[in-house]
Amino acid sequence: MVMVKGVDARGMRHCETTALGVLLRHQGLDLSEPMLFGLGSGLSFVYWDSKAMDFPFLGGRVKPFELTRNLATALGLDLTVEETTSARKAWRNVAAPIDAGRPVGLQLDSYHLDYFGTKAHFGGHVVAMYGYDDRNAYLVDTAPQGGAVTTSLASLADARAARGPMTARHRSFTLTAPDDPPSPRDRIIPAIKTCADAFLNPPIANLGHRGIRKAAERVPKWLRRDGDPREGLCRTAVLMEQAGTGGALFRNLYRDFLAESTELINSPHLRTGHTLCTEAAALWTQVAALLASAGESGDARLLTQAASTLHDLARIEHDAMRALSRL
Repeated sequence: MVMVKGVDARGMRHCETTALGVLLRHQGLDLSEPMLFGLGSGLSFVYWDSKAMDFPFLGGRVKPFELTRNLATALGLDLTVEETTSARKAWRNVAAPIDAGRPVGLQLDSYHLDYFGTKAHFGGHVVAMYGYDDRNAYLVDTAPQGGAVTTSLASLADARAARGPMTARHRSFTLTAPDDPPSPRDRIIPAIKTCADAFLNPPIANLGHRGIRKAAERVPKWLRRDGDPREGLCRTAVLMEQAGTGGALFRNLYRDFLAESTELINSPHLRTGHTLCTEAAALWTQVAALLASAGESGDARLLTQAASTLHDLARIEHDAMRALSRL
């Protein structure tokens, strides 16, 4: 058995920030999960639908691994990323840092992991690995998935080799902190402004505040979709509140990041942004509840209410990001 000593195997709410927390604490940087999410400019919105999908997808964060890249840039971390199509080389890329006493991050498809409660394909899942023996890998996942967990080496190999949406080629990564890293406090405003600019100026109508408005226009028709739209509505509500988002489609995490930031930075624009994001987080939870109720009852009037709330959210989040962009 090979185990990295001194790993703080603390599971948090979101998978990528959980893995980042494990790697950074081992480097002596212990930041809260909201701070990791915020410094990584993680908040976003995407409305995703296509003929190949049985039901639309509402996303609340940047694409997988972008948060990690953003955080590494913000904190001046050395991010070493390995990708390969060879399963044998992929294992060497993981075993080498662990053998050297360092945990490693992995991007994989959670469907194949032995301990994972919900069997659904998600190729953007991220875990930290800190040990292995002849049969099992020792991982850190989110608190709802068990925190410190084990999965068979065979299941891990399948998860890393999976192909499909959001997957990577056996991606693994390590983080190294500089001897004199920049203060997280000094990186808060640039990270917020990066997030705000992307949200306010999306390149296509499916993203940012424009994406929320697009979702508001489409939601009332969701019960008329082919297949089983009621099941799709219930699934969407669960994804918004429980699937590693921290609740409210990642808005709770960003709200808490802004609250923590207001304790470090005295700015009326920051306080305004925090107040509006707090309001928005509560409304996103209301939207999820309306979608779930519509799925359970088949009552289209609930979707009309959800659409109205989404229109409000587009305005509120636009105003919040506009205030934050003035920092």
